[in-house]
Amino acid sequence: MTTEGGVRVVGTDDDSVTVEDGTFAHWDGDGDAGTHTLDLPCDQGDDRTRDNCGGMPLVHVPAGVTLTVRARNAGIDVSDVRGELSLSTVNGDVTVQDSGAKEARQHLVTRNGSVRATGLAARGVGAETVNGDVDLLCTTSPDTLDGVSRNGSVRVTLPADAPPYATDTRTVNGRSTVDVPAAGATDHRYRLTLRTVNGDTEAHRG
Repeated sequence: MTTEGGVRVVGTDDDSVTVEDGTFAHWDGDGDAGTHTLDLPCDQGDDRTRDNCGGMPLVHVPAGVTLTVRARNAGIDVSDVRGELSLSTVNGDVTVQDSGAKEARQHLVTRNGSVRATGLAARGVGAETVNGDVDLLCTTSPDTLDGVSRNGSVRVTLPADAPPYATDTRTVNGRSTVDVPAAGATDHRYRLTLRTVNGDTEAHRG
């Protein structure tokens, strides 16, 4: 899915993709290898697409899809999508609710905005921003989790029964707090890496 604005994506039990009434959208490509691209174009000079510019149109998708969203100048909001996620925007927040899958890798990136996820299931997580916070609440214990910011805090909450992690948390101007059990020196089965320059890094069990 591509857009010059933002988008809200909700997973449903339906097998089809639907776009809210009044939103101009079209499919690109021929669907090779089961991949389909939905484009939400933006053109301020076109009455049909003007509302897509910086807006947040609603798109319903099958709950189990592998979802890729590339946005610009607005946020991405995803809920109830139970598959692999690759979400990126430039100026806006990435927000995820009750999504992901235990065996999937989740990639959540913005440049100027925050990355926030609640109810996130994953085998691996990469969450990154430059100016903003990274705040993740996981329902599973990922094998690897990388959270990176430059100007903002990075906070991760793992399940209450999360296993010991090889944890590496660093900040320049802030404090690091970790209350996740530490793995042994040679145990790298589960790895947690949190980085920022200006802000705190925190890792907790819920």
